[in-house]
Amino acid sequence: MTEHAHSHGHSHSHTHGVSPDADRRWLRAALILLTAYMAVEVVIGVVAQSLALISDAAHMLTDAVSIVLALVAMRLAARPARGGYTYGLKRAEILSAQANGITLLLLSVWLAYEAVERLISPPKVTGGLVLVTALAGIVVNLICTWLLSRANRSSLNVEGAYQHILTDLFGFVATALAGLIVLTTGFERADAIASLVVVVLMLRAGTGLVRESGRIFMEAAPTGVDPDALGERLAATDEVVEVHDLHIWLITSGQPALSAHILVAPGGDCHKVRRGLQELLSGEYGISHATLQVDHVGEQGSPDDVLTLSPRPATGPEEQTGHCEDAHGPVHRSGPHRR
Repeated sequence: MTEHAHSHGHSHSHTHGVSPDADRRWLRAALILLTAYMAVEVVIGVVAQSLALISDAAHMLTDAVSIVLALVAMRLAARPARGGYTYGLKRAEILSAQANGITLLLLSVWLAYEAVERLISPPKVTGGLVLVTALAGIVVNLICTWLLSRANRSSLNVEGAYQHILTDLFGFVATALAGLIVLTTGFERADAIASLVVVVLMLRAGTGLVRESGRIFMEAAPTGVDPDALGERLAATDEVVEVHDLHIWLITSGQPALSAHILVAPGGDCHKVRRGLQELLSGEYGISHATLQVDHVGEQGSPDDVLTLSPRPATGPEEQTGHCEDAHGPVHRSGPHRR
């Protein structure tokens, strides 16, 4: 009786942070509060002829949209995997985060243009009205920031909505200062300068969201995980001769996954090695979703081959050094070697 020459191991956990229902509750509360205040601010911004207030209102609109996107993405991500979507729709949350980042960047370009125009030709600004409205906006955004901080911010989706509101909070602080300056000194360009401060904050938050979501779409390793160091750690395990085809990526925020091809020394217990490596990945790196293909050095992988734990002579240099002729990525071996 023969066995397949490959040993495959797969382990994962389905417990990932705060419950989606709890997240949705906090996001809905923030959405209601933001929408109500945004309508009031638009009216006051037009009456006071304040670009800073109008820009804050526009940013609050993107805040509301970001929360709506986050809520929709949460519902899609909660659907079970079926059909061609073998991971389900978990990356809908990353699409939402990327959309939030892009809207921040686009809005910052428009506001920068408007602010520069007003620096050149400043309109009459009602400083007192701007100051009072901005102070009220600070209170509203503090409440919304607290609401979203209660949700699971390890999700890039929730973090995108949080960054929108946090940026808006800083923007209201800048607007309040601008209103105070206009009210006390008559320096109307302070309103446009406050808008430029908001633009800088938008650019910073938007760039971060686009970069992090882009890393996930490009299947990059999670931030803080060095694939070379991890590969060498696996290769240094007893009875492991080589590790190649090592891939580490994020399915979605907070859900790292790994796959690798492991070559075990002739006579080694490949099943014991696999279990040990999966425990190491889960315990030291927090990677519980791991698929490992384990073979003995020198095995051809033919379905007719017998899986053996006894040494067998190598017939060529390729059998002594690796199982695959073309490994997809760096090859890791124990002891000194070139990366």
